[in-house]
Amino acid sequence: MFIQTEETPNPQALKFLPGRIVMEEGSCEITSSEGAQKSPLAERLFRINGVQGVFYGSEFITVTKREDLDWGVLKPSILASIMEHYLCHEPLFQGENKFSSTSSENDDPLVLQIKELLDTRIRPAVAMDGGDIVFDKFEEGVVYLRMQGSCSGCPSSSATLKTGIENMLRHYVPEVVEVRAV
Repeated sequence: MFIQTEETPNPQALKFLPGRIVMEEGSCEITSSEGAQKSPLAERLFRINGVQGVFYGSEFITVTKREDLDWGVLKPSILASIMEHYLCHEPLFQGENKFSSTSSENDDPLVLQIKELLDTRIRPAVAMDGGDIVFDKFEEGVVYLRMQGSCSGCPSSSATLKTGIENMLRHYVPEVVEVRAV
């Protein structure tokens, strides 16, 4: 098994590509060792001193580290943990896990349009950088989004929200006046 790595715009996050599907659908962010109990792989990764977050995308795993540690020290242990997980054929999650879809048939037509733009134009680009942006709510012209994976805590995330996402949403959905991170 060969696991590739890619840098992300966030210097504290590194993207690991195991060469297979990680999650069939949706994504999952785990930000604590307590939250890691639902995933054998996340439990393994959180045992490594300095790991602060694990994010699962469709074909990648993004690991976020403490700022004071070097990737050169952490990367071999992370690679070994990911490899061990796949070689042992363990499930990604313990028990049944439900991940909510981004759209609901009860959504307002405006919300559906915003979600469609996020799903087709923004989320694929953000996934290339090892993260995800998830719709939270739309109130009084403001779109609230959750930043996950490498996007969470990334120095360029506020610029991405304002110059990229906000401008695009305002162009296609005039009712949008602002985009904010939750």
